[in-house]
Amino acid sequence: MKDLRKDLQQRHEQSLYRHRRVTESPQQPQMRIDGREVVGFCSNDYLGLANHPDISAAFQRAVNDYGVGAGAAHLINGHSHYHHRLEEALAEFTGYPRCLLFSTGYMANLGTLQAVVGPGDAVFADRLNHASLLDGALLSRARLQRYPHNDIATLTQRLQGSRADDHIIVTDGVFSMDGDLAPLPELVRVARQHEAWLMVDDAHGFGVLGEQGGGSMRHFGLLPDDVPILVGTLGKAFGTAGAFVCGDETLIEYLIQHARSYIYTTAMPAAIAAATLVSLQLVQRESWRRERLQGLIRRFRQGAQQLGLQLLESTTPVQGIVLGSNQAVVGASEKLFAQGFLVTAIRPPTVPAGSARLRLTLSASHRDEQLDQLLEALADIAREQRR
Repeated sequence: MKDLRKDLQQRHEQSLYRHRRVTESPQQPQMRIDGREVVGFCSNDYLGLANHPDISAAFQRAVNDYGVGAGAAHLINGHSHYHHRLEEALAEFTGYPRCLLFSTGYMANLGTLQAVVGPGDAVFADRLNHASLLDGALLSRARLQRYPHNDIATLTQRLQGSRADDHIIVTDGVFSMDGDLAPLPELVRVARQHEAWLMVDDAHGFGVLGEQGGGSMRHFGLLPDDVPILVGTLGKAFGTAGAFVCGDETLIEYLIQHARSYIYTTAMPAAIAAATLVSLQLVQRESWRRERLQGLIRRFRQGAQQLGLQLLESTTPVQGIVLGSNQAVVGASEKLFAQGFLVTAIRPPTVPAGSARLRLTLSASHRDEQLDQLLEALADIAREQRR
């Protein structure tokens, strides 16, 4: 029997142990966590919609109409009018023929990959993809080949050498720990040359990038025909919960029949879908949120570079400060928390060994003075790094 206590002790010793913090306030920059008032710089609520009064009101109205729980899976009697309207609205927003709702982004990636490929096929995955894409590839039982991050030459070489029946390239649109973008136009070209599927998980791109928040594809000027499978989540820039997969009519019908994480789970609450319909309107209409966010990103990067901190290359709300060792990043995160800032310490296996970092995320709701105060606190960490 595996010695679980020994494993936990080793995680403590290696500064890899993870702790949950208890939140006592709504999701917003100023929060109460573990009994302390702090300014959070680790939420994926990029547009500041998670606590928006119009979205909350829509949720409350729908709870009065439909109750809390969906009661059953979509294919039994859990697929409400609100779910159906949201799928149609997301299809119109993305330009795809159809979209399919999933309860979480993790389930969307697992279910889609498990359905579309299997033994005898091959999955080509960026090495920095989200864990759900990795797990979906493993669950599919197709042959998994991970290529170096954004390395188109190596990907092309491996596709040329493949003898698999079917091929699929899978990538994040915006990489969740580095904040950089996948080279989608090049991936589209390679996928077409090798008659491979291309699947993009744009969890951190939707709402943030492109015209009306259309995401990484719109940022690059790509069309639905360029990316056969597009995945998005609703719990980040949209401020609600759940996920969706976009594709053509055949793909969506196929997923309804074969995606196990769709078929065999209870649908998200109808009230979440109703709230997201309002959120989707705000994402498209209020472009000032994206403009505000970009201004904060520039302000942060300029300030951090002046402090001499090692920043990852990112123009998105995900900003990483590499400190290297697990001990250094945990100590820096704890020091910041003591000064009233919640900044997450990211360590292996989430990121490669030796690249432990502070992962900051910015929101359109952050005030300039909050960001400036964070930079003042980071100045102490920068001085410690130079010693």
